[in-house]
Amino acid sequence: MARVSNSAGVPRSLGQLWGIVLAGGEGVRLRSLARRVCGDERPKQYVPVLGDRTLLGQTLDRVALGIPSCRTAVVTLRSHAGYFAERWAGSKPPAVLVQPADRGTAAGILFPVHWVFRQDPGATVAVFPSDHFVSDDATFMAHVARIAGWVDHHPDRIVLLGAHPTAAEVEYGWIEPGRALDGGEDGGVWEVRRFWEKPSEEQARACLDAGCLWNTFVIVGKAATFLRAGREALPDVDERLSRVQPFLGTEDETWALYQAYALMPKANFSRAILEPCTALLAVAELSDVTWSDLGSPRRVFEALRLGRSLPSWALAPIEDVSNPAYASPVHADP
Repeated sequence: MARVSNSAGVPRSLGQLWGIVLAGGEGVRLRSLARRVCGDERPKQYVPVLGDRTLLGQTLDRVALGIPSCRTAVVTLRSHAGYFAERWAGSKPPAVLVQPADRGTAAGILFPVHWVFRQDPGATVAVFPSDHFVSDDATFMAHVARIAGWVDHHPDRIVLLGAHPTAAEVEYGWIEPGRALDGGEDGGVWEVRRFWEKPSEEQARACLDAGCLWNTFVIVGKAATFLRAGREALPDVDERLSRVQPFLGTEDETWALYQAYALMPKANFSRAILEPCTALLAVAELSDVTWSDLGSPRRVFEALRLGRSLPSWALAPIEDVSNPAYASPVHADP
């Protein structure tokens, strides 16, 4: 597989909205479900958990409602190359940016942002994880479009979408909103006061009572602002990714990527960039949409209960009742 596909012929008009879909995670906690559905332990984004399409395919379908495939990039790992058999939605496939190794979510986001910036220096970028449940794709993408418009007038801000919490969830990250910013007539945007990453039960209840939001890790901002934050927080990562860009699409691309990633420190985007740079951040509430991070079997079954029909794997008899992955048998509900 080519390291970068669909790099030719991309529109170069400045300031458009681009999409980055994160597909490099391993999804360890859903391996038992992956084995049940697909017969192997592939990463969850390549598993048709909620229907006929994989989670990655569903994410791309959702993103395509607001961003054309020619301005969409999927970032993944070389070890995942064998799972890209599913046909892409739309008339043209998105770009596929393949990292030679896992160096954390900081590289996983900054690598494609560098790639976008090289083609469109004025671009606004929306980052989408590929393992989420969203109840209303059109409303969700309308929120993204609204925030992208807000970012065009506030280019020094990076905006996170925060979901309205329904419980004191200890496995999610929480965002504590601060001072209200200019949100316009369509809804509010707030400063980020602080993050609470996977809090204790007591702290999660306090976050719920205080009006904090779940961090969806859907992030919208100018490519240039992402890169500025990366340079300030992780100069080594930024420098190595900057050196790779001239080689993309050439015969030296593979060599350049391997050199960059071999010497690159591993870093988490939230801890290394977002948390120290709260002055650059804002948060907007994702209203009228039910959202879930499908990070555990429990959440998968909860999302399935919200649907009108169940996939065949969820209707099949459960053989291994001792497996915690199947602790919530959706077919047992009336």
